[in-house]
Amino acid sequence: MAPRKAKKSTDTIASRLALVFKSGKATLGHKSSLKSLRAGKAKLLLIAGNTPSLRRSELEYYAMLSRTPVHKFSGNNIELGTPCGKLFRCSTLVELDPGDSDITTSSGKP
Repeated sequence: MAPRKAKKSTDTIASRLALVFKSGKATLGHKSSLKSLRAGKAKLLLIAGNTPSLRRSELEYYAMLSRTPVHKFSGNNIELGTPCGKLFRCSTLVELDPGDSDITTSSGKP
């Protein structure tokens, strides 16, 4: 039963991500995520499950400095890019403006 529950939470995060991309603002990718974290504009950082550990620790460090909540996405980078409406892989995603979505309040804590 535990895998089913994890899949359900992934589906809800995926649907909220789709809403963020329709009504809010978000950036994809490592380089733009670092820029947003350094500038302090990020509201939420999502990291895919198969992101390399060195890159993950660097992003978590910058998120800690900018007091941005971090959510570790349970799927891989292909599954993170799909709900965003992109047909390519995405290892990191930063939400700048949530729009109509409540993803920041619901999934901000890992």
